[in-house]
Amino acid sequence: MDKFYAYMDRMKFIKRWQLMRSVRDENIMEHSHSVAILTHALCAIENAVLGGNADTEKAVFYALYHEVSEVMTGDLPTPVKYFNNSIHGEYEKLERLAVEKIADTLPKEMKGELYPYLQADKSSREYRLVKAADKLSAYIKCLEELRSGNNEFCKAKKTIENALKEMKLPAVDYFFEHFIPAFELTLDELEGL
Repeated sequence: MDKFYAYMDRMKFIKRWQLMRSVRDENIMEHSHSVAILTHALCAIENAVLGGNADTEKAVFYALYHEVSEVMTGDLPTPVKYFNNSIHGEYEKLERLAVEKIADTLPKEMKGELYPYLQADKSSREYRLVKAADKLSAYIKCLEELRSGNNEFCKAKKTIENALKEMKLPAVDYFFEHFIPAFELTLDELEGL
């Protein structure tokens, strides 16, 4: 029996933002979808607007599977994950082991097709765009929570915005300029009513 896709389906049960009060819960399945869309956007900006050559397919697949380890580890809150270098290093090892265990549930003839996306090349331009999209998704979550009156996300918004600026990615700057303002609008405002 092959269990890989049953594990993937369990992503919907892993909640994000566990240490924070949220108006709306978010799970890693929906988060991964958001990151995939944002990664695609950043690749489109990188390639069509900025004349780059990011491999969009590779980047989007990295994004789809970037949280796969959390099916086994759960979502370790950021303050814990980055408390010190020792904890972060050990957690990265744990993530790699979890991905290996999940990858081993694939049929052998499929593993070669999917494995490169499960263990992303962390030195690649595409992975850097995924990390930016991951932060953008978190930033957008902060905007949503703040729009709902939840000030719990004020500091997170500022921290994530600073982290995005520090990445110095022109595609992220373009996204902020052209797309982020619309996330502040209501549905009626989006539709121009």
